[in-house]
Amino acid sequence: MRFLEDEIDKLGESWKRALLPETENKYFKELSGFIEGEYEKGKIFPEKRNIFRAFRETEYEDLRAVVLGQDPYHNEGEADGLAFSVGRNVKRPPSLMNIIKEVTLEEADMYLLKNRNLYIESQNYDSVLLPWAEQGVLLLNAVLTVREGKAHSHKAKGWERFTDAVISHISKNNENIVFILWGNYAREKRRLIDGSRHKIIEGVHPSPLSASRGFFNKGYFLRCNNYLEGNGKGQIDWRV
Repeated sequence: MRFLEDEIDKLGESWKRALLPETENKYFKELSGFIEGEYEKGKIFPEKRNIFRAFRETEYEDLRAVVLGQDPYHNEGEADGLAFSVGRNVKRPPSLMNIIKEVTLEEADMYLLKNRNLYIESQNYDSVLLPWAEQGVLLLNAVLTVREGKAHSHKAKGWERFTDAVISHISKNNENIVFILWGNYAREKRRLIDGSRHKIIEGVHPSPLSASRGFFNKGYFLRCNNYLEGNGKGQIDWRV
C-alpha cells in the first residue's frame, strides 16, 4: 500500500528527506490504504496529483511562512491542494474572499504601495494563492483530503498526525519562520511551534461565521513582513 508514499516520492529531495521517515510508521501505512480506497470508491478532493501540492509548490529551502488550514474545500472544482486557495476561474469561497479583503485593508500600511516593482503578475496562474506558495508560504491543511460534499470526512484518519509532524519538523529544523494560525483548530497547533525561534501570528478564522468576531484589521500580513524583513528574509507580496 504505497498510494501516498508514491506521491511523496515525487517531491523535491529536501521535502522527501523530511517526510519519508514518517511514512514508515504504522499509522501512515493505514492512512495510505484508507485514502487509496476512498479514491477508488468515490469522488475525493483534491485530485490525487494535488494531495501534496503544498510541498511541491513551496520548496523547503524557500520556506518563510506557514498558513494552516483545516481540510480542503469539499465542493466540486474548489480544492486545488493549497490551503484556502481555489483555481483561478473558480468562484472564491467566503473564507478566501475575507482573506483577500484583509490583504486589501492592509495594503495602505504595507510595503506594497512603495515597491510596486515587486508585484507578481499572477493573472496567468491556475491557482489564486499560488503566488504566495512560490514566495515561500506553505499553504498547509491539517487534513489533506476530503469526500465530495462532506466536510471533515477524513478527519481523525491519520492526516493530523502527519501534518503535526510536518509542523514540528519545520519548527525544530528552521529559524525565523512565520506561522499564521487562524481559528481555534489552527491555534491549537502552537504547542508544536517553538515561539522563541519563530513568529506566531494568531487570529479568528476567516469564515463568515467567525470573521465578524475580529478577523479584519489585525495586520497579519504586515506583521509577517516586518518580522521576515527584520530577520533578513525579505518581504512577501501578498496581493492576489
